[in-house]
Amino acid sequence: MAGKVVLITGASRGIGAAVARRLAGEGDTLALVGLEPDELKKVAEDCGPDAGWWEADVTDTESLRTAVEAIAERYGRIDVVMANAGIAAPGFTRSMDPDVWERVLDVDLYGVWRTVHLTLPHLIASKGYLLLVSSLAAVVHIPGLASYNVAKAGVEAMGNSLRAELRHLGVTVGVAHMTFVDTDMVRGVDEHPVFGKVRTGIPLVGKTYPLEFAVDKFTQGIRKRSRVVHVPGWIGVLKIFRSLIPHVIELGARFNVPKADRAALADIEARGAAASSRASGAGGRADAEKAAKR
Repeated sequence: MAGKVVLITGASRGIGAAVARRLAGEGDTLALVGLEPDELKKVAEDCGPDAGWWEADVTDTESLRTAVEAIAERYGRIDVVMANAGIAAPGFTRSMDPDVWERVLDVDLYGVWRTVHLTLPHLIASKGYLLLVSSLAAVVHIPGLASYNVAKAGVEAMGNSLRAELRHLGVTVGVAHMTFVDTDMVRGVDEHPVFGKVRTGIPLVGKTYPLEFAVDKFTQGIRKRSRVVHVPGWIGVLKIFRSLIPHVIELGARFNVPKADRAALADIEARGAAASSRASGAGGRADAEKAAKR
């Protein structure tokens, strides 16, 4: 599939930026969409003279529509879409800022839907490939990330539905599930005084994988138009035991959640709900600033 026009949302940092650089190096033309213009420009420069970048918010349909239309006009087609834009905000549902809880769904779930809705006519025309970025969080529902879990489970369901709906039109749909990867967002979660300890204390699932490892898997998935992309591969095996996983999580939660719940309330008392549960990392801060302006 090299030589394609690839649109990536959330391309300013992390997985989006790294996959963009890899695909550009292999001969693709990159159309980068995100919130941070300075970062987008840097990534576009790394991706070569044909790459372009568009500042757009996936929670703003008209902003995103303008970007998609400009991309289609510039390149004449869109062959691959990687719906990657996302944020994560740690916090227990009962105490975290409700606006932040809802914002995660607006970006991570409805933002994916808006991306699909606006790019689908172009993918149908090119008989292209759509990759929706879900997460291990769709399978393993870690306490303290409920909004993220809900959003990513929704993305998985969306991908499964679209795969059946679009096959006869020649569009292939993939869903990517990855565990924790060394990105700004994950490092931001780890810096949280309460929930960083909760995440890193989970056996196996809490391991952080190198960014390049994830890039390899994503790139292979796009080249092969894969149905699923698992980072790492054991996520596929874990899916087989999906019905048992909540019981395991609940058993472990009996020992660590009560203490973390008390610590979360103390952190909110000290810093305020908005600060305690804000989206993680520089990308999360950029999203919060954008949301505040609307």
